This record gives sequence, C-alpha cells and structure tokens, in this order.
Amino acid sequence: MLANYGFVTDSYSAASGKGMPGIRSISEKVPCESTVAADIEAGVTEVIDEIIETLTRPLTDQEKSPPPMDTGETSRIIFKGNLGEVNRFFYQRGWADGLPVVPPTEEAVAEMLTGTDFPPDHVVTKIIPRMGKATVEKIAINAVMAGALPTYMPVLIAAAQAIMDPKTRFDTFEVSTGSWAPFYILNGSIRKAININCSSGALSPGDIANAAIGRAMGLIVKNIGGARKAVEDMGVLGNPGKYTLVIGENEEESPWEPLHVSRGYRKEDNAVTVFFPNSFSQTIPMQTDDKGIIQAMINNVRGGGMAGFLLIPAHARYLANEGWTRKQVMEYIVENAVTTTGPGVPLPSGEEGVRKMFSDTGSMIIVVAGGPGVFTGVLTSAGGGAMSGFGNDFVTRKIELPANWDKLVAKYKNVVPTYAKY
Repeated sequence: MLANYGFVTDSYSAASGKGMPGIRSISEKVPCESTVAADIEAGVTEVIDEIIETLTRPLTDQEKSPPPMDTGETSRIIFKGNLGEVNRFFYQRGWADGLPVVPPTEEAVAEMLTGTDFPPDHVVTKIIPRMGKATVEKIAINAVMAGALPTYMPVLIAAAQAIMDPKTRFDTFEVSTGSWAPFYILNGSIRKAININCSSGALSPGDIANAAIGRAMGLIVKNIGGARKAVEDMGVLGNPGKYTLVIGENEEESPWEPLHVSRGYRKEDNAVTVFFPNSFSQTIPMQTDDKGIIQAMINNVRGGGMAGFLLIPAHARYLANEGWTRKQVMEYIVENAVTTTGPGVPLPSGEEGVRKMFSDTGSMIIVVAGGPGVFTGVLTSAGGGAMSGFGNDFVTRKIELPANWDKLVAKYKNVVPTYAKY
C-alpha cells in the first residue's frame, strides 16, 4: 500500500480490518489530493526505489500467515479506583472522548438495561470499521459512560441501526477527511417522555437528553466500531458536532405534518432520522415574507450536496399561512438554488457555468425546530447527495419501546434542570 505519511497508521488499521494484517505500507509525502505535477513527481521519485524493493522482497513467514490476535479472557472488572483515577485510566486507554465519563459499574449498566426488552447479548448491529458487535450490553456500557438515562436506550438502539443502513454512507463519512458528524432528529411522543429539547437552544449545551444521546452514539462508534481520531477517523479539521448533534422536531408548534410522517411513518410512531452534515450555519432573512424566508434558506446552502433546514415555528407558520407546504418549499429550493462552482445539475436553459445545487427534493429535509426569534439554520453535507457519487440518503428508523416504558418514564421524567431566579 502506498500512503501519505499522515495515513500510514490508517492504512495498517484498514488492512487489518479487511483480514490482511501483514500488508506492507510505504509512506510518501505528496500533498493530499495534489494537482501540482512537480510535487507529485518529486514525491513519487523519492520513494520509487522503496516501492520496487517492497514489491519484490520475498514474504516472511509472518507475512504469509499473520498470527491471530490473542484476545484471551477479559475480566469484567477492568479497574478499581476513585472517580478521577477511573477517568484517567479510561482516557489513557483511549475509551473516552476528552470529557469526564461516568464509570460503567455493574449496577449502573444493569439499570441502563432496564430501558430495553432485548437480552444483554443480543447483537443490534455490527459497526464499522472494525465490524464490532454492538450488543445491547455494550450499547448500555457506552450509554452509562455518556451520562445517559435508561429511557434513552430505545433511541440508541434505533440510532445504531440507522447509521449502519448503507444509505447513510456511514462507511465513508465516519472515517473520511471531511469531518462529517451524525445529526439525529427525533419525532413522536418520546420527545416529551425523555425531555428532548425541540425549542430554544436545542443544539446548545444544557439538556441531558440532547447531549447524552449524541455523546453515547459517539462513544459507541469509537469503542465498538473502532473509529479513532487520526487512526481511522481522518477528519482534517474535526467537527464539534461529533460530541453531540441531536434535536427533536417541534411538532406541537409546526403547521405541517411531522418529519417522520412525511417519510412514511404513522404520527403515533416514534422515530429517529439521521444524516451526516459537516457544516452548520445560521442566517437572518432580509425580509420575513415568504420569499424572504425561503431565499435566506437558499443563501445559506454551501455547494449543494445534502441539506437539513431548521425552520423556526414562526417562519413555518408564516409560510403555511401563505399556502406553502413543506414539499412546495423544497421544490422551490430545488428550482432556485444554483451555483457557479462545484458539482451540480446543468440548467435546462444551458446558462454557461450555472448549475442547480440539488437534483431533487430527496436531497433535503425541513425540520421545524427552535424557539422564538428570527434565525434559520442549515446543516449541509458538502460532497454528499446523489450528485456526489456517494449515493447517500436520509435514513429513518422506528423506535421500539420496552414493555415497562410508562413505569420507566415516570421514574426519570423529572430529571430536568431547575434554574435559580435572579
């Protein structure tokens, strides 16, 4: 394997994950995706002798038949110590995410498992890149570490299944240089039951459900899937959304049918929808009439791909009062969002250099969320969508509730912040 010097460790991990742990890898210094011929020639010239020698050197016995890793028997007791010592141990072993974790004791994990009817050893899915078995117990362990409540387990199980749907192209986005982050949107009565914030500051810190669900999924992907920063996850800049990017649709204040209903589910269902944006921006409409609101949505799209629009209830109601449906808004964006750079669909008029950013309404969703104000939010997946060649899509999964759901909700319903007045 010929790899840029920053990707050599990634190349060994990728080869091992594909059953080729004995592969040879050569480090080269050509700048990533370079189009400068002189740099490419100099970089290849520097390693050409090593390439020839590596290709022609006979295989060693270990390369011919690499020995299997000795996993051995693992004790269920990993570490004993105080909170600070546990956190340092977990962090130094690469199991944390840079923030303090809650120790996953036997008692805490057992309590987390009350949030599902599945047995602990049930395999929910296998998570890339190492194809780690996401058993219910392993999901619960990472949920405890993230500070989650047992009422979040049904969401985490559905979310794990959703990201592993091939349509998300999680196989590319989670380990790519583009720093994509999973964005989870919740619909249904479960939003109220677990206190998901759908209104003011929903994407800000301060709500345990929004924070812990996304954080738990990040730990699940890292610890079960094996996507580690600068080893398999090669994001150039990284993305703060990978800590957590979770929101609930503000169904109660939306004039339109809920997002999951528009995607084929019943209103009574609980569902989670996921896609992978790598940019988030906010804008203010220059005018708050219908065309001004929609134009602000268009102006904030960067380079096409896929987009999730966060439309505040006040703006959604204004559009609805003017006769706009969610689908009509998306159709208008498809026809009027154009670009002069990057990928796109040529305009029928043949206007030189001008292309549509979206091929169809399937490349976007509109989520009614947020509180009073005037801002519109746009999450874009640069390089995503049908026009990119990735073939990725939004994925929605139904959330299945355990038999003891009402009792469980009653136990944790009042875990909410109470702020002092001043």
